[in-house]
Amino acid sequence: MIPLRGRAEIAERLELSAASRALLVDAPPEFEDVLRGAAAPDLEIRNVEARSIRSVKETFDLMVLWHESRVGSRALFEAAVKRLDPGGHLWVVTAMRKVQGSRTPAIHRLEAGDLDKAFAKPKWKRDREARLSAWHVAYRFVYST
Repeated sequence: MIPLRGRAEIAERLELSAASRALLVDAPPEFEDVLRGAAAPDLEIRNVEARSIRSVKETFDLMVLWHESRVGSRALFEAAVKRLDPGGHLWVVTAMRKVQGSRTPAIHRLEAGDLDKAFAKPKWKRDREARLSAWHVAYRFVYST
């Protein structure tokens, strides 16, 4: 069980009200429940496993990747940005390095610097972060021209 922050707080931080279609990748069930409970009735939310992201053919204006480990992260990020609408927001949720309780050992966890390197070449820029739980932080990336 992940000790998530409040429903309204998470929805506000992720700017859920501005989205019309959201894709969650490897999001835990309790996080999906929080978003569905806070979302407008017309917001389409889809949750897929990371290994199935290539089967997603539609594009989304909000994407939340729940990915704690460095392993396989580059391929996942490349597949994800192809499914994001122009002007859409991409959030990557990682476990913070010094916390316990995460399923990924600290040595293998993604950090903000890893994400900056992964998105630097395709010109994605980290512009915001949001704490989602006592263990997790989300970083937002937007495409910079």
